[in-house]
Amino acid sequence: MARTKRKLGEILQKWGVVNDAQIEEALGLGQASRQRIGEALVELGYAQETDVAKALAYQFDMEYIDLDRPGAIKKESLGLLPDDIVKKYKVLPLEKVNGRLKIVIHDPMDFATLDDIRFRMSCEIDTAIAARDKIKQYISNTLSDHTVRSMTIDTYNQSIDAYNQSIDIQVSSAEPVEGGASDAMDAQQAPIIRLVNKIISAAVGMRASDIHIEPFIDRVRLRYRIDGVCHERDRIPKRTQSAVVARLKIMAGVKVEEKRIPQDGRIKIKIGQESIDIRFSVCPSYYGESCVMRILRAESATLGLANLGLQEDTSQQFERMIRRPNGIFLVTGPTGSGKTTTLYTALDVLNRPDRKIITAEDPVEYNIKGINQCQVHEQIGLSFSRILRSMLRQAPNIILVGEIRDKEVADVAIQAALTGHLVFSTLHTNDAPSAVTRLVDMGVKPFLVASSIQAVLAQRLVRVLCDNCKQPDLSPSSRLLKLCGFKPQDLQGKTIYQAVGCDRCSGTGFFGRKGIYEMMAMNSDLRELSFKQAPLNQVRAAAIASGMRNLLGDGRLKILEGVTTLQEIVRVCQAEMMFDDGRDE
Repeated sequence: MARTKRKLGEILQKWGVVNDAQIEEALGLGQASRQRIGEALVELGYAQETDVAKALAYQFDMEYIDLDRPGAIKKESLGLLPDDIVKKYKVLPLEKVNGRLKIVIHDPMDFATLDDIRFRMSCEIDTAIAARDKIKQYISNTLSDHTVRSMTIDTYNQSIDAYNQSIDIQVSSAEPVEGGASDAMDAQQAPIIRLVNKIISAAVGMRASDIHIEPFIDRVRLRYRIDGVCHERDRIPKRTQSAVVARLKIMAGVKVEEKRIPQDGRIKIKIGQESIDIRFSVCPSYYGESCVMRILRAESATLGLANLGLQEDTSQQFERMIRRPNGIFLVTGPTGSGKTTTLYTALDVLNRPDRKIITAEDPVEYNIKGINQCQVHEQIGLSFSRILRSMLRQAPNIILVGEIRDKEVADVAIQAALTGHLVFSTLHTNDAPSAVTRLVDMGVKPFLVASSIQAVLAQRLVRVLCDNCKQPDLSPSSRLLKLCGFKPQDLQGKTIYQAVGCDRCSGTGFFGRKGIYEMMAMNSDLRELSFKQAPLNQVRAAAIASGMRNLLGDGRLKILEGVTTLQEIVRVCQAEMMFDDGRDE
């Protein structure tokens, strides 16, 4: 049992190392500089680190290790701990008995370090104590920068190898090409490196857009978002949780030791011959840090108008609107609905040597040649509004604002539109007509909204049926037909398809996604309603009367074209309605 009743200063005083006055002085220094009394006594020169280490060993009933004694640590024991752990935490391995690893430490109260080592090594830890300066000297004399040793924790390797074998997608080895300061890591970290690389390469091979690593009390869940839907994969061993997160942080270039606040970074990794850009986010949660990786593919930034999924009449209208010399073109929809891709596609169409295009984005997800892209940094005061004001002094023809979040940004964007600039931006609204009322709710004057907006495009993404396995739906659910707004005459001579599943689509029945859209082009009637702050239902009715096809109507066309299913359109367009996938009795 630890002898914690006697204080460290009292022990040193009893041994004749220090006196009362020195202890009082050390206590004062410790309070002022937030040091422990042992550290303060060493700093003041009243005690040696060896004296403090011996006193701590006595206080906590721990074994004291004299590292000056030859053979204090056996050579065969050095391989029990990876070099990076030894150097980072200033600890040394002593022995391993019955699965318990005994290490030499200098601070018996550093529980965070012991927890990290316990997670990394996947075993229980026992401790002995030595002076900090002696440990540092031993490490400096014994371990060189080029020392490479392999891990000897068989169960750890087995758990990683078992997980690697559980992923059935075979992709070329992944190698980081940018981002982490210590990408060339020691061989003893290879199991974790292989695990992380396998997770990323498997996600790329399965066309995932996101990787979610979520810790729980007894497991770490791994999920891939494929075609907009999360699919759970094999669980990551709980014992590897800390090491996996640390590896990802290193690759993303964020602070490994910071676990209290969210952090964002970027990872660049090479999968075979393809370079993949990943946006990394880590957030503290109850059972550890939750990580999300957004896989950014350059080819998805500009699909081309033909591949967006616009109906021919909407596509023609879209192209006319984006070629206007001035005004605001808004794209609306929830997060993950493809707004950025649509706007980048529009910029790609307009990107010519005779036009200057500037963007303000948070974050810049894709780099486009020929376009000046600015990254928002709220922490240093570089906000959307500040960038916008600076943009106007750069004499651009076209401006893209990543998102209109408040009145200040909206006012600057509208002033830019009214002074001869073409402005693209996004809003988070459910449909196109709601964008008008949303801007007024922000505090923008109605006459400015009415005069500046040229068009609003609302969109969602729906999963596309796999051409390899889709089959006709011979008895579609009458309830789903009703929810989609189909009438009997709409189905005459038409074939509705259903998802089946095959190897190509990993059994989901879907392969890829396309957008469904509603385009509201402003006309005199809509501008007058906007100016008068008419209710939303009146604006929507006037937009439909002027030829706007709503999201559900576009979804119906996608169903009749064999692009997607009844269930998918109901899921996306009628999310507030509860329904099942079964047939009516």
